[in-house]
Amino acid sequence: MRRFRPILYVLLFVCISFLIACGQSVKADKSAAAPPPTLVSVLQVTPTDAPIYAEYSAQTFARDLVEVRGRVDGFIQKRLFTVGSDVKEGQILYELDKRPYEAEVAKARGDLAQSMANLEFAKNQVGLIQAQADLAQANANLAKAKQDVARLEPLAKEEAAPKQDLDNARAALDANEANVAARRANVQQNRLSTTAQIDTAGAQVDSNKALLRNAELNLEYAAIRAPVSGRIGDSLIPVGGLVSKNAATPLTTIVPLDPIWVRFKVSEGEYLTYQNRKDRPAPSSFSLHMLLADGTEHPYVGHIQNTVNQVDPKTGTLELQATFPNPKHDILPGQFGRVRFQLEERRGALVVPQRAVLELQGLQSVFVVGPDNKVLVRSVVPGDRVGDGWIINQGLNPGDRVVVEGTLKIRAGATVTTQPYKPQPPKK
Repeated sequence: MRRFRPILYVLLFVCISFLIACGQSVKADKSAAAPPPTLVSVLQVTPTDAPIYAEYSAQTFARDLVEVRGRVDGFIQKRLFTVGSDVKEGQILYELDKRPYEAEVAKARGDLAQSMANLEFAKNQVGLIQAQADLAQANANLAKAKQDVARLEPLAKEEAAPKQDLDNARAALDANEANVAARRANVQQNRLSTTAQIDTAGAQVDSNKALLRNAELNLEYAAIRAPVSGRIGDSLIPVGGLVSKNAATPLTTIVPLDPIWVRFKVSEGEYLTYQNRKDRPAPSSFSLHMLLADGTEHPYVGHIQNTVNQVDPKTGTLELQATFPNPKHDILPGQFGRVRFQLEERRGALVVPQRAVLELQGLQSVFVVGPDNKVLVRSVVPGDRVGDGWIINQGLNPGDRVVVEGTLKIRAGATVTTQPYKPQPPKK
């Protein structure tokens, strides 16, 4: 037994040495396998002045669409516009057959000339002139008769002249007085008749002037013009078709495009919030920007013009209407887009990128790196959106370091290495 003790000691030493070597190897492997701290991008939160914007779905519409209709009946001889082109106010769009209206104008001019001749004849009525001459002659005869009576009365009294001559002179005087009265009545009758003829002829002249003007207007209406400037639509009646002034269907439509009208809707709550603001600005003071369906921004600034007079009970929204300059006529009615405008400017706001805010079961939180570079979880209450960021109303303090990039690689309590967050430049 004693013979085997040295061998047992050797084996025991070898085992102990092997175990020590294995323990050192395991420690070395564990030391080599420990990962380095995760690198994350952080943003140090600082108070800033943040503009608050509102953005709404919008649609353009034709506020003053005009239907082009004929004012007279006739067949279309020419169409002088291209469908979908821009037309100017007063531009001729259609020409009707003018011959019937040219004939009406010629007839009206002839009737007017005839009535003017009748008026001139009435003003120069010879019957009145003759009656006035007869009255003058009767007055002269009456004067002579008065002289004869006045001359014979003293002579007959002295019996220097026969009484019969005085009686004859007095009879002649009575006869001349009666003749003068008759001639005066004749003059009055002729004067009344002439006045009536002049008035009748004058009224006929005025009537014929009106008929001529109406005929000239009908001739003008045979050339159908654009009532407003704008983009013209399709022609609903072809060349050769009959135009009726009482037709239910218009010939075409014209839509003014500059400015273009836009409608959008705000919620009842937003409307009440605006009404309760003490520093409430006028709606027309907001500068509106319009984003089109392809993501491009309309280069001109718009303004709110008016609102409708009631809230839609089905949707609980109020419609606002705005105008945008559209000098190139590239925005058409019926297009969809979004309008955006600044509501206010928040002083001393804490803003973090949207990607830094995590949401789980309706609760929002962010990762915050403490002074010891360990990760903490903070519950936050986001407020208004500012560009690609959120205003944090509760949960953060100025100076906090919020993790923006690398949130999927870390957990609460982990030690991290930080670098400043560099936002990506906006895409053009």
